[in-house]
Amino acid sequence: MTPLELVNLAIEAREHAYVPYSGFAVGAALLTKDGKVYQGCNIENSAFGPTNCAERTAFFTAVYQGERDFEAIAIVGGREGQPVSDLCAPCGVCRQVMREFCKNDFKIYLSKGDGDVLTYTLSDLLPLSFSKDDLNR
Repeated sequence: MTPLELVNLAIEAREHAYVPYSGFAVGAALLTKDGKVYQGCNIENSAFGPTNCAERTAFFTAVYQGERDFEAIAIVGGREGQPVSDLCAPCGVCRQVMREFCKNDFKIYLSKGDGDVLTYTLSDLLPLSFSKDDLNR
């Protein structure tokens, strides 16, 4: 699967976002090493703390299905009801969840929905990260 194909699946997932408070819809598409894709959207809550990001929705669904080997994730976001127009990088909590299940070379694709895709690695976005490997030393 190409990065752009994964971005398009993230755009599709974004349509399912529940964002009555912020109006900021995010979609994610998580690719496993064996080619399966798990989509996620952000789901807000009036108490804000229980809100779940699109990236974590995708990861938690995949992990529930028994997946543990991930290759890449595409993330898009923007005002609800409008096309994707700005980059939407993962929040710190999502970066830490990615680190729980992924190596430093895990790919993160960001796009403004214009056909261009920026590629980062997890170590680019979460340098000097803390992981389960640190607990096993």
